[in-house]
Amino acid sequence: MVLPCLDEEAALPWVLERMPAGYRPIVVDNGSSDGSVKVALSLGARVVMEPRRGFGAACHAGLLAATADVVAFMDADASLDPRQLPRVTEPVLTGAADLVLGRRVTRSAGAWPPHARAANALLAHRLRRRTGAALHDLGPMRAARRADLLALDLRDRRFGYPLEMVLRAAAAGRRIAESEVDYLPRAGRSKVTGTIRGTLRAIGDMRRVMRETA
Repeated sequence: MVLPCLDEEAALPWVLERMPAGYRPIVVDNGSSDGSVKVALSLGARVVMEPRRGFGAACHAGLLAATADVVAFMDADASLDPRQLPRVTEPVLTGAADLVLGRRVTRSAGAWPPHARAANALLAHRLRRRTGAALHDLGPMRAARRADLLALDLRDRRFGYPLEMVLRAAAAGRRIAESEVDYLPRAGRSKVTGTIRGTLRAIGDMRRVMRETA
């Protein structure tokens, strides 16, 4: 269970305490200036340090550090409930799908800013047309077999990493599915969806990945 982390001291207790039995959390610290590392260690998580900044860099460091056959990813900001991880891992474990993404469903106002929701809807539409996969969300909660992910040879180390994973999986003939998960107001301010600037930066990374994996 990979949790990319940048200054999530406030959210980590809630996230780690709700981890289902049998899931081994790997908190990948991406240069936090708060007490994220101390909190993660105190709650029994394995901590991996990734000094190279970037969402993809943190995710990939966690993938390399993982030892489980099936690896799940999830944001560490309390916007997703760890108790719902089986919704994305079970289809992989049973062989029903190769890559499962959590389709976010908002349960309260303010969880998903309009500019971020619109950008995500457009991206999902383009993904459906390009890959044929019935996706409606490029969700941050996802799961796949570790060997399959390593075989994709993912290169992006920024915000394009989740998109590249889907594009390369589709090109490799992997079965891609999605499962609904609750989307909650995160703890603290988002580095991406919380600002229009952050959303535009992520869109730029994803456009580059779209071009490079054409």
